[in-house]
Amino acid sequence: MSASIRMRAGLSLVSAAVLAASLAAAPQARAEAPVLAGYTQAIASAASDDAALARFYAERDYAPIWTSAADADRRAALFRALDGAAAHGLPARAYDAAGLRAAFAAVKSERQRGELEVAVSKAFLAYAHDMSSGVVDPQSVDSGIVREVVRKDPLSFLQGVASEPPGLYFRSLAPQAPQYAQLLKAKLDLEARIAQGGWGATVPGGKLEPGDIGPRVIALRERLRAMGYLGRSASARYDGAIQKAVQQFQFDLGLAADGVAGEATLTEINRAPEDRLESLIVGLERLRWMNGIDLGQRHVWVNIPDFTVRIVEHGKAIFESVTVVGQNQSDRRTPEFSDEMDRMVINPTWHVPRSIVVKEYLPMMQKNAGAAGHIKLIDARGRTVSRDAVDFSQFNARNFPFDMKQAPSSSNALGLVKFLFPNKYNIYLHDTPSKSLFQRDVRAFSHGCVRVGRPFDLAYTLLGMQSATPKDDFHKVLNTGRETTVMLEHPLPVHLVYYTAWPTARGHIEYRRDIYGRDRALFAALQKAGVDLPRLTH
Repeated sequence: MSASIRMRAGLSLVSAAVLAASLAAAPQARAEAPVLAGYTQAIASAASDDAALARFYAERDYAPIWTSAADADRRAALFRALDGAAAHGLPARAYDAAGLRAAFAAVKSERQRGELEVAVSKAFLAYAHDMSSGVVDPQSVDSGIVREVVRKDPLSFLQGVASEPPGLYFRSLAPQAPQYAQLLKAKLDLEARIAQGGWGATVPGGKLEPGDIGPRVIALRERLRAMGYLGRSASARYDGAIQKAVQQFQFDLGLAADGVAGEATLTEINRAPEDRLESLIVGLERLRWMNGIDLGQRHVWVNIPDFTVRIVEHGKAIFESVTVVGQNQSDRRTPEFSDEMDRMVINPTWHVPRSIVVKEYLPMMQKNAGAAGHIKLIDARGRTVSRDAVDFSQFNARNFPFDMKQAPSSSNALGLVKFLFPNKYNIYLHDTPSKSLFQRDVRAFSHGCVRVGRPFDLAYTLLGMQSATPKDDFHKVLNTGRETTVMLEHPLPVHLVYYTAWPTARGHIEYRRDIYGRDRALFAALQKAGVDLPRLTH
């Protein structure tokens, strides 16, 4: 075999038969230069609208990574990845694996091969982008999702797939956090359940409790059994087994675990499995948004719809508390982002945010100058102003010239300690004198900051990282009554997140309510991008 024929054999697409057909039309003596020129020109032209692609192929003298015989393993790994894209909640149709396969079978010239080479690379880049850092832009979904996503340079994707073992490389694109694999497994399991008919009939009527008997109890029993909370049973009575199953369900949903199937519990029990599937799909997307962010071996994890804050160390929670988060109003919802907690303030002064001053306190003071008298009025020079000297009726939200602040005290709106991770959103964690709110199932009452149910214990845990006597140190400062900033010698990452589906340490999935409607908006955006949702077959 001549050198020219051996070279062309190395550029085979799928099989020797396809190669032979593409070469048969051209005389061997003058085929080499025109064939290579056609392939190269096709690559250059097809890649000209993408700077990363154009640079990548130019730097490698237009050598292929997908369409030669030597690329068989890489090509197979790509198609396996594209075929599995839907399982990850990705828009598989956007990558058009079927169309690419058809194009491979239809290639009859080197120009077509060059065009196909670039088409495959573009599909790969779209997949790699989506799998590694998410399909949609967070802030396009909701203005409160201000998370900064790490987007890799497309050139690095191309260089990586061209140089690394293809199987390992494609597996490395997805988030490596164990929760990603757990959510993915739960998604596949739930899709299989949906294909088998879901969880059966919903439970009709109102409240059910221990001792009840009849068809509605049977419906509840069957629903709990289908959802995996109850073993086989023929009882028509709301017995101990059903009560225990209801309690476990309530616990998994963040409800008061009293074992009574009241209105809130039945609402959640009757949710369609597709609703839970949506939570899993958006959970996968949110984890892709966080891919590339170093969570920190020790970090603060605030899950907004779970109403909890945890300090996680090497994957284990060493502190946990209930929280109150922002109200479901456009300017009060707690945002999602990551930062670094580096200090706490003991006996804090509350510098009332401007929005609260003009939207809440100014109207109150216009009706009664003495309203909110525990909060001082401060002029531009930092002096306390007597309310009796102010005609509040002459001011509005634009021209009100005063600030307001509340001195440290047990009745201070921030309580006795706040935890800071300086950010442009003016969001932080803090104590509160309004303890009763922590008893509610849904705890969205703040102006956006996160109120902590066990603030002193949080302070002790943080100070314990730098002191042998954290409790004594804290109270020594607290007892002075003076505002004091304590810097953390070991600042730690803090992540404000929004997961309505999240695995426990054992991989069991717990669900929460979509309190701000962010998941609903995110899933709509994913559907618009081409993500499909399985439906009940019968």
